[in-house]
Amino acid sequence: MTEHGSFHWNELNTRDPKGVCAFYGKALGWTFEVMPMPGGPDYYVVKVQDKPVAGIFEMKGEQFEGIPAHWFAYIAVDDVDARVASATKLGATIIRAPWSIEGVGRIAIVKDPDGAVVGWMTPA
Repeated sequence: MTEHGSFHWNELNTRDPKGVCAFYGKALGWTFEVMPMPGGPDYYVVKVQDKPVAGIFEMKGEQFEGIPAHWFAYIAVDDVDARVASATKLGATIIRAPWSIEGVGRIAIVKDPDGAVVGWMTPA
């Protein structure tokens, strides 16, 4: 596991995943592996020399209206459920309660008291 408290993963949130894959593929030499997501759009795993280094997520649906394309970071935590419970006591808002993705880990989206939003993840 990535060390607790360290940045673990970065993800590009976009409305045009195929377009950004074409751009970054040409600009940086990235390759991509499509990972089907149950009940959602495909997820694109970014690879550099066959090593997964980031992801590309399609922003689809009303919850993303008005949100521009952006890079989003995830921080590794030792126990996402316990850390989220603690964070709320410290003034954080939970944007999305912890959920699990098989083979990836357990994730929550947290807004800190200053308004910055970040993912917390206990990697699988």
